[in-house]
Amino acid sequence: MMLEKKTTQFLEELASSAPVPGGGGACAAVGAFSCALGMMVANLTIGKKKYAAVEEEIKETKNNLDSLMKELIKLTDDDAAVFEPLSKAYGLPKDTPQQQEYKEKVLEDVLYKASKVPLNIMETVLKAMKLLDIVGEKGSTLVISDVGVAIIFAQAAIEGASLNIFINTKLMKDEAHKKELDSRADAIIEEGRKLKEKVSGVVMQKIRPS
Repeated sequence: MMLEKKTTQFLEELASSAPVPGGGGACAAVGAFSCALGMMVANLTIGKKKYAAVEEEIKETKNNLDSLMKELIKLTDDDAAVFEPLSKAYGLPKDTPQQQEYKEKVLEDVLYKASKVPLNIMETVLKAMKLLDIVGEKGSTLVISDVGVAIIFAQAAIEGASLNIFINTKLMKDEAHKKELDSRADAIIEEGRKLKEKVSGVVMQKIRPS
């Protein structure tokens, strides 16, 4: 798996001319880092007498973040897996009308499937942001800045993954599929921005109260 490699190896491959990993996989990785930061804050909250009243909720939140982190790690590989069919589709011949028609049909199918992975990344990260909201409100104030970092990472992952959708839908001819993907991505971006502003506001109020 992509993220089972050393971080330096993953970054070297990301920086290389190899087709994968790319931006989609990087967004999934950033989302996974966001989950990990939220889990760290949860772990530093659990067992502290001051937070005994919210301990069970924080434990549950941590476990849910762990599940989402693992899903995002898997999505780094899923993103790499959808590249090959897309690359092959672009390479199909189009010398005759029949070939052209076949190529367009195949491209439409693989573009749609390739867009579902970044959409899954966005959906998964949005779930994580809702959990980071809980950690920001109820977690240890000693590490509240890490919740701030996590929520920034999360929104970056969402907006970055959306670009992989939009670059595909731009080429799609099926207006229903295009609208389905674009409208859902836009909705997630908007919801993510609201959560990011909310959580960032909580963080800043705790570390720089006005």
